[in-house]
Amino acid sequence: MKDFCGNTNRREFLHTVGGGFTSLALTSMLARAGDLGTLRQKDHQPKAKSVIFLFMYGGPSHIDTFDHKPKMKGLDGKTVAVKTFGRGGKKNQGRIVEPKWNFKPYGQCGKMVSDLFPHVGECVDDIAFIHSLTADSPIHGSAMLMMNSGSLLSGKPSLGSWVNYGLGNPNENLPGYVVMLDKTGGPISGAKNWSSGYMPANFQGTVLRSKGDPILDLQHARGMARDEQYRIIQSLNQLNSGHLASRIHNSNLQARIDSFELAYKMQSAAPEAIDISKESQATKELYGLDQKRTEDFGKKCLLARRLVERGVPFIQLYSGGAHNDDNWDAHGDLEHNHNKHAGNTDKPIAGLLKDLKQRGLLDETLVVWGGEFGRQPTAEYAKGTGRDHNSAGFTMWMAGGGIKGGISIGQTDELGSAAVEEELKVKNLHATILHQLGFDPNELFFQHAGLNEKLVGVEGADPIHQIIA
Repeated sequence: MKDFCGNTNRREFLHTVGGGFTSLALTSMLARAGDLGTLRQKDHQPKAKSVIFLFMYGGPSHIDTFDHKPKMKGLDGKTVAVKTFGRGGKKNQGRIVEPKWNFKPYGQCGKMVSDLFPHVGECVDDIAFIHSLTADSPIHGSAMLMMNSGSLLSGKPSLGSWVNYGLGNPNENLPGYVVMLDKTGGPISGAKNWSSGYMPANFQGTVLRSKGDPILDLQHARGMARDEQYRIIQSLNQLNSGHLASRIHNSNLQARIDSFELAYKMQSAAPEAIDISKESQATKELYGLDQKRTEDFGKKCLLARRLVERGVPFIQLYSGGAHNDDNWDAHGDLEHNHNKHAGNTDKPIAGLLKDLKQRGLLDETLVVWGGEFGRQPTAEYAKGTGRDHNSAGFTMWMAGGGIKGGISIGQTDELGSAAVEEELKVKNLHATILHQLGFDPNELFFQHAGLNEKLVGVEGADPIHQIIA
């Protein structure tokens, strides 16, 4: 009934809103379960509960960091026949730039590591190095999308979204997928790298800031206008009056509602998660927070550990942002570039590994290190030490989460120009991550446009079994 002024009375209001919240409950359960939630059951006992992806944006040089090439010594400046393919196109010869840092053995395994990473060198017995990864593009934008989503084209869910979708989020007060960017800004192609693509928006990455408000736009949820609330209720009522299929299809509306609900909860949870004031001085020094050059990335690594402790399934940290020497893209002065970025990250990364291990968290936390590709053994220009991009063979490493430590697999040629032994693709890396989380990478799918879409593509991919404990 309505009164003489046409206003809804209390009984009708409760009836109308009640119908809306019935729909809300149903669609919320459906959204959380996914299109075919039973297929997201674990295929085997997981070794890892969380993933920390340390993304070295720009492409660190494998032959100057972890892929020792002693036969390059004495070749500096010599022109040799070698096939390369980078942003400068395909070439058949080039001027050698021999590695600019010395290597020495570390750990019981004797792994040769560059002087760029002395602190990480102390952790090699917990690390599996993969020296034969290849990517499908030597161009930043598409190569980053490949590393982050398994596809050269935008519009696909990112790795973190797949993890968030597969595992769900055990912490209702924090995002299931967190991204922390470099202080210089985000990478080229931006938010496409942490997008949920064709999945509901609640699976996308949430950018967390280490200073100020940890998550932008939380205040909007607290002060949401009454007309906005009214529109949501009206939309819910329309959803409630439709068929079940339309309710399932309209996941964007539910994701928007869920985002408001999550925002309310995060207003108290997120500030607590990034509050490091109660961390011991020894812990802060372990991550390099007592030194200006390591303080920024060190705090991100420390926050990653705190988020793992609070159950966040996927955390991605970016070293490098913007353009030129603000990231690892060493086209001009290799020594200046890599001294800068390795110096900013070496101690924090080692601190993260050591801290996770001493707290008993490394066994259940998978740590991944690498960029979108490596760099060529030859100079890009007639003068200088800069290297062009190299997607034909490069190094990444993994630690914790059921990964064998103190081993190296795969190999590039004597100059590091291309993988020649145990050639692996990015999708093999992705398959390994999903496998350690308890999923068969060839069975975990999301139904979209009539297709069972997978992170590893229709052709599928095997995990890298040689590094799995």
